[in-house]
Amino acid sequence: MATELERLIRRLQDDGEKTAAFFASLSPQDWRQTVYTTGSKWRVREILAHFVSSEDGFHRIVRDILDGGPGAPRELKIDDYNESDVPRYAEKGAADLLERYRRLRAETHTIVAGMSPQDLDREGYHPWFGEVELRAMLKLIYRHNMIHLRDVRRALASSEPVPHLDVSPPSQGTDGAQE
Repeated sequence: MATELERLIRRLQDDGEKTAAFFASLSPQDWRQTVYTTGSKWRVREILAHFVSSEDGFHRIVRDILDGGPGAPRELKIDDYNESDVPRYAEKGAADLLERYRRLRAETHTIVAGMSPQDLDREGYHPWFGEVELRAMLKLIYRHNMIHLRDVRRALASSEPVPHLDVSPPSQGTDGAQE
């Protein structure tokens, strides 16, 4: 029977492969579809840029916790981070973004594969969840993608952006099922 850590490693690997395959299957027109109407009005391309940005951010947070640190800086505002970091990839083409995503997810796999089962109990700060165990942050990595990919699929199917839902982080005392 697989351990919790082994299940997390497998889930991260499966999600990474499915996510990469999804983006690899898109047409040039699909990449231009607007998904969200708030903030920078992300198109499908910006969703992949967001995955690249957040995967990289997760590495920093997870490594910090594994090294005995507190995780993310307490003053980090996730919406501000997303709005400022995703544009760093504005000049990158879809193929480059996809390759970066694949490399970063492989690195995620390496980081988690190097953990011990006890590491899952380590706590640290995440700007969406607040103070949580590392296991919750690792699950967020693939759940985060699932949520955004659901929205991308809806936008592509309807050729319309998804309706805006104002969702607050669970650290603010509300149901933060979506990021």
